[in-house]
Amino acid sequence: MRIYTVAVLYIFLVLSCLSVYAQPAQELELTDTYKPDPKREFRGVWIATVVNIDWPSSSRTLPDKQRSELLALLDQHQQTGINAVMLQIRPAADALYAKSFEPWSKYLTGQQGKAPSPSYDPLEFAVTEAHKRGMELHAWFNPYRATFDKNANAIASDHITRLKPEWFFTYGGIKLFNPGIPEVREYIVRVILNVVDNYDVDGIHLDDYFYPYPIAGQRINDQEAFEKYGTGFTDIKDWRRNNVDVLIKMLSDSIHAHKPAMKFGISPFGIWANKYQNPDGSETNGGSSYYDQYADSRRWIREGWLDYINPQLYWPIGNRSAAFDKLADWWSNNTNNHHLYIGQAPYRLLERKTAAFRNPAELPNQITYLRNNPRVQGSVYFSSNSLISNPLGIADSLRTTYYRHPALPPAMLWLDSVAPNVPRDLMVKETAKGVRLTWQEPVTAKDNEPVYGYVIYRFEEGERTDINDPKNILRIQYNTDLFYDDNTAIKGKHYLYILTAIDRIKNESDRTPAIAVSN
Repeated sequence: MRIYTVAVLYIFLVLSCLSVYAQPAQELELTDTYKPDPKREFRGVWIATVVNIDWPSSSRTLPDKQRSELLALLDQHQQTGINAVMLQIRPAADALYAKSFEPWSKYLTGQQGKAPSPSYDPLEFAVTEAHKRGMELHAWFNPYRATFDKNANAIASDHITRLKPEWFFTYGGIKLFNPGIPEVREYIVRVILNVVDNYDVDGIHLDDYFYPYPIAGQRINDQEAFEKYGTGFTDIKDWRRNNVDVLIKMLSDSIHAHKPAMKFGISPFGIWANKYQNPDGSETNGGSSYYDQYADSRRWIREGWLDYINPQLYWPIGNRSAAFDKLADWWSNNTNNHHLYIGQAPYRLLERKTAAFRNPAELPNQITYLRNNPRVQGSVYFSSNSLISNPLGIADSLRTTYYRHPALPPAMLWLDSVAPNVPRDLMVKETAKGVRLTWQEPVTAKDNEPVYGYVIYRFEEGERTDINDPKNILRIQYNTDLFYDDNTAIKGKHYLYILTAIDRIKNESDRTPAIAVSN
């Protein structure tokens, strides 16, 4: 993630070396072509923990306050219509989760290696609470960053940089894993599989930090590793690219072997390559993941190693150097029928440095543009606090217009194409507070995949019982409870209810018969 904060000079330097400056462009007035909400759409937000950008508000906060802060974030995002969170749990070879062999993060407790007191597991808590709110939770890892500042004295005695100093090079004042060392790749896979095996997360998510963004006057000190491990390569750049490819393929194979329904995605820098560098590149003029970070992000999704790719398109529509619309179209042509979620930038509305981002219609126009492309399945916003602060009313627009109805995440048929069977024996009855629905679980699906939850639809008298229209979704339930209390039912109204079952990938069963009740 191209994290921003004025408090951290390093981030500023990293971003400035690859900035693609936004140019004033003619605004595209696309809001008149707005379409109704899709029933399936990925609506994500990044919750960054490094330097306490989003959560917790301070490393000095106690666990009770940390939990209450996270609940407040999740509640606000739920109200906005968000259905997935990317929670940063490993910002610098450290951990914001208990079942880790790396030290606790200083961004959680103020001191690396110090456990929260009273004890709790932030990731386990976050997963439980996200699922209660009908949100997926993707565990966000920074794979290669090992330190984030130059304060070596603050590094825990059992931190991997102390245990295996030969695995790292220093660049821009911070320590980075050397991707060319096979033991490094094996270690990173082991770290991530530990979370796959021990937590009920919905996905594994990597950000855009592979080899470092270029900094003037800096060089990557990996010549010795190239001489040792670079057999078959004459160009160190091709070797570096292959090192990252090997890790991504290892992760894909390992994650899906351990949990076939686990989603794996990456959020690369928005430009893979510029057309002037590569004829297959985009019509842009900026930094690129392929040439600057040795990250062949297009290959990962085209090869099917990823279930989704989430490029960070933090520029306006029509930008002269890197146009949001051109890049969205380019990525949609290069995802090989896997999922494409576009990273969008409410934080830039806070900057107000670019004419386009001073226009309240810019991000809504971007959403509309994406919805008009059937090969784009959703958006992810950087980052949580900037979205919650509602710059230029963007959160209001999501809540009242674009995300006003619930949405299921898009299904991934290459992971699981078998839907659950229909729930049985739906019954509906009046209660003092509204309407209670009860049912029996479906017969086991032919792939033996268990039911993960249910979708409850409600229709008023005379309405067409169309479950493809998301306005009829009353609740998306990520649990296997066999009841639901509709306490929003109005006395004196006649309703029809329909129920479907969903599995972990969010494949949806056929519908039950519509059951009527007079409340």
